[in-house]
Amino acid sequence: MLVYLRLLKESLGFAMNALRNNKLRTLLSLLGVTIGIFSIIAVLAAVDSLDRKITKDLSSLDKNTIYLMKRSFGPSEIPEWKREQFPNMKYDEYIYMKGAMTSTEQMGYQMFTRRESIKYESKTVSDVNIIPASHEFIDIQGLEFEKGRFYNESESNSGATVIILGHEIAKSLFEDVTDPIGKNVRLYGQRFTVIGVLKKQGAGLFGGDSDDTTAYLPVNFVRQLYGDNSEKVLTVVVFKPIKGVDMDSYKAEISQKLRKFRGLKAGEIDNFFINVFSGLTDLIDGILGQMNVVGWIISGFSLLVGGFGIANIMFVSVKERTNLIGIQKSLGAKNRFILFQFLFEAIILSVIGGMIGLFLVWIISVILTKALDFEFVLSAGNIILGTGLAAVIGLISGILPAISASKLDPVEAIRTGM
Repeated sequence: MLVYLRLLKESLGFAMNALRNNKLRTLLSLLGVTIGIFSIIAVLAAVDSLDRKITKDLSSLDKNTIYLMKRSFGPSEIPEWKREQFPNMKYDEYIYMKGAMTSTEQMGYQMFTRRESIKYESKTVSDVNIIPASHEFIDIQGLEFEKGRFYNESESNSGATVIILGHEIAKSLFEDVTDPIGKNVRLYGQRFTVIGVLKKQGAGLFGGDSDDTTAYLPVNFVRQLYGDNSEKVLTVVVFKPIKGVDMDSYKAEISQKLRKFRGLKAGEIDNFFINVFSGLTDLIDGILGQMNVVGWIISGFSLLVGGFGIANIMFVSVKERTNLIGIQKSLGAKNRFILFQFLFEAIILSVIGGMIGLFLVWIISVILTKALDFEFVLSAGNIILGTGLAAVIGLISGILPAISASKLDPVEAIRTGM
């Protein structure tokens, strides 16, 4: 054991000596390993961070949540021209389904509409994501409040002029106000009373909207504004089934009830889509998986180049130390001693390159976290993976030079070195 520790110490000394004496050559050779490890770990760290963000943001939503609407979350066999003719979900359909469906914990009605500006005195926040929704949405969406509350059933049904503001919107409008609850803001040319401010959420998925830049208001106010047949809105009925329900039976019940209400005849296709939330999460998982694969493929070429660079360093190192190898062998050093000496050196050099790549990933993750309000995480698992991968590259790259060094004849080695 002591022999191998001494070998490791000597190999570290030779590796550091190579870095000192041949700085440019060694750094250029290590560049491939550094870029390869940087690329792989950067992609893995980004995907891990995105996955954590998605898990955190969607943790309040049940994977069995169903979105009944005229559009599909994923690809569809129905031609686009035919899908464009599908009707929007009507409010009376939501009321009917709410009374007709069984095994349902919550059911809500939501509109997707254009972005608007919200004003308070002289301040204006533009490009606000407006979500008109029924009162059940607080339970379906799992909204958390910093101050105030969500609107109740009476306010929702009457289309009351009350509003819930996201954290960033409230911060921008009321930076000089201690408590925004009860203040009036202007939207759609009318005054809305602020009754709630949501907790800070952070950046949205894939750079999209988050609750921080969103405002919720009673859906019936927007229905009074646009009507039920406006092309300016996309409507959806959201179902949250009770736990343990058979999803196939539940979806079949939704289809049967809505087909009956719309008077669709046997043989006619459904003019709506039943989108299960788990399908969206599976789609996101597929995208993240593809990102991982692409990252590994691109980074693999850099690691291949880095491996050749390490092999080149080691062959040069063997040539430069031929005389020393001959002397060590003449003094009784065994072949495996020489082999491990060069093998350890190759691994150490490769790990140094890998550590530089990991350090660069860490620096960039810190900068991006501060700049983008999105937490990039370099996990311990990725650090171990990057270090282990660098060690494997060093092992593979150094094996041939190490074998060639271990098989040198001591007499010929000393003569050649002289």
